[in-house]
Amino acid sequence: MVAADTNLLVYAHRSDSPWHDRARAVVESLGTGGPWAIPWPCMHEFLAIVTHPRIFKTPTPQEIAIEQLQALENAPNLVLLAEGEGYLSVLERLVLTARIQGGAVNDARIAALCLHHGVSELWSADRDFARFPALRTRNPLLE
Repeated sequence: MVAADTNLLVYAHRSDSPWHDRARAVVESLGTGGPWAIPWPCMHEFLAIVTHPRIFKTPTPQEIAIEQLQALENAPNLVLLAEGEGYLSVLERLVLTARIQGGAVNDARIAALCLHHGVSELWSADRDFARFPALRTRNPLLE
């Protein structure tokens, strides 16, 4: 199962992104294939980013951002990844091995959720996930 990171969701949503068309095609392809996943922290980040007035001159209105999250949540082949029993030991291993602290903890949380749920690959434009060699990553926007 493939998981999508926040940046793909944001680029697919925001038509003012230079990556919009490609990201939208990637997310749509995930939606029409087999099971795919989004870690819950990515859903939260999506909401925080697209509605932020310091990031976008015209941020997405909250109602529209929530509607987008609801559409994703209702996708029949989407699995939302959340913490469960055994998750903390995965997070611990990633944090201690990569010596993660501060803001990088959120990336470790996403990586730990993916590993905990058996995700085979995280699709992301964020190179910071290279800190977690146990999680295979790929940037589908560069293909």
